[in-house]
Amino acid sequence: MQINLIKDLQENSYPGRGIVIGKTQDGTHAAIAYFIMGRSENSRNRVFVTEGNEMKTQAFDPAKLVDPSLIIYYPIRVHGNQTIVTNGDQTDTVAEFLKQGKPFEDALCTREFEPDAPNYTPRISGIVTVENGDMSYKMSILKSAYNDGSSCQRFFFEYSQPINGQGHFIHTYRCDGNPIPSFEGEPDQVEIPNDLDTFTETIWNNLNQDNKVSLFTRFIDLKTGEIQTRIVNKNK
Repeated sequence: MQINLIKDLQENSYPGRGIVIGKTQDGTHAAIAYFIMGRSENSRNRVFVTEGNEMKTQAFDPAKLVDPSLIIYYPIRVHGNQTIVTNGDQTDTVAEFLKQGKPFEDALCTREFEPDAPNYTPRISGIVTVENGDMSYKMSILKSAYNDGSSCQRFFFEYSQPINGQGHFIHTYRCDGNPIPSFEGEPDQVEIPNDLDTFTETIWNNLNQDNKVSLFTRFIDLKTGEIQTRIVNKNK
């Protein structure tokens, strides 16, 4: 069942970190979005910065950076015709496995949820493959069973024939809380527009004003491979 992305974002004050992947309505572009939110000063002290066709997080005020281990990483890596998007340093793990000819799933089977008790934040990941004028994508979530840190559950979702105008949305947290409850179920099916700026504004304008930090969006032309990228940072 397709959900209304605007309504879903408006009704959730803290989805945490989120990934949206899909195909535009006209079938010409792959669409990718990644956003981060934060409740603590350390989490909010970040911006997205492009590095070539990749993207990294960076401290907005380096003097206020406390612990970089779970907040400074590359959310976006590119390997040939594949774009990796994740909420942690598992981006690098996936990229290294791809270089060795090993699949996305094998890489993530070496990783688990973040060691940030009591939340045990899930690791969410996606990969987009563009070839032969079309696209396919996969998504994953690595989460703590029972939210107690004793066991890791790994879920993988494959979308080999994406439908025009449709995508999927996965995020780390079901809602706000203490501890914060992890996302449950399959990625939500959402609508993908034809215009990159509309896509960007729809997500950014409907994230919780207090908690949103940064947003990255990208369209990839399925015929030419040309990319268009947008970044919105709350810290300026």
